[in-house]
Amino acid sequence: MSGFKSILRPLAVAVMAMGMTTGAVAQDVTLKLHQFLPAQANVPKLILDVWADKVEAASEGRIKINRFPAMQLGGTPPELMDQAIDGIADIVWTVVGYTPGRFPSTEVFELPFMVEDARAASCAYWNMFEDHMADTEFSAVKILGTWVHGPGIFHTSEPVYTPDDLQGMKIRGGSRMVNELLELSGATPVGMPVPAVPESLSKGVIDGATIPWEVTTALKVSELVEFHTEFEGPALYNLTFVLAMNKDVYEALDDDLKAVVDDNSGLNFSIFAGGTQEDADGPARQFAIDNGNEVITVTDTSEWVELSKPIYASWIADLAEKDIDGQMLIDEAQALMQGECKGVTAEM
Repeated sequence: MSGFKSILRPLAVAVMAMGMTTGAVAQDVTLKLHQFLPAQANVPKLILDVWADKVEAASEGRIKINRFPAMQLGGTPPELMDQAIDGIADIVWTVVGYTPGRFPSTEVFELPFMVEDARAASCAYWNMFEDHMADTEFSAVKILGTWVHGPGIFHTSEPVYTPDDLQGMKIRGGSRMVNELLELSGATPVGMPVPAVPESLSKGVIDGATIPWEVTTALKVSELVEFHTEFEGPALYNLTFVLAMNKDVYEALDDDLKAVVDDNSGLNFSIFAGGTQEDADGPARQFAIDNGNEVITVTDTSEWVELSKPIYASWIADLAEKDIDGQMLIDEAQALMQGECKGVTAEM
């Protein structure tokens, strides 16, 4: 009997070793995705959940992505990028401009009246990210997607047709560039993350906000203001976003799981995300009209464009101090949006 046991013992050790080896090869991974909007808002519902579901399915269940909306892991929206770097979250979706000046090259897509089509801009953004930002401004994280939202517009308690109409108004600015434009028009820019907009409007802390149409439904903005001012042609402004992953967490993935993440990220995902966000503008705009609100469309934007010229000049000068050629970024972005990125589409 003792001989039989002596045969079984090494066999059991071998079976255990095989199990451990298999576990190392087919390791399951649970990732935490953190972002600042409610779960029912368009970006988490139509973009982030779609991306996460695709990754989970393609990994055949080996990757599980737990979603934490509305800053459920703690902190504030401007801290999201550092949460990804520090490992508080494994993946974050954030507004790049929540940390002004930290990622200066991305601001080329936030300049006033720069972007007309979110898909083309998101395509250009990814291409320029790979060429100019991956190994510099974003070297501390693994970037999975880069995109912009649809046209940013004014949502105000009083009608806005010209820059003069903004004088004396307190407006939530969507980016530092928008804040500069507001100052040039005589308005008072008020900085705050987008989730703070509804309460600030309802309490009269601000007289209006600059945000794209698509987020107004989740924030009930159309029920808090009566007027909306949009622009024909290039938008008043756009914001840049990234989906960013902790670099060490990505590098620790098995190669086949890295491939799953990579296959569902990058250029096509960026175009899909920007386009999906812009497409969601239509229903939100219609909701405001059905609510009896007035939508003002500025067809002659020359006065606004002229007002924004000093912003371009100061931005180019700011980047020159960081040894970045801002005019080159402007020229490249415009060439991409009007060239190889024009008319692009992508599906997940």
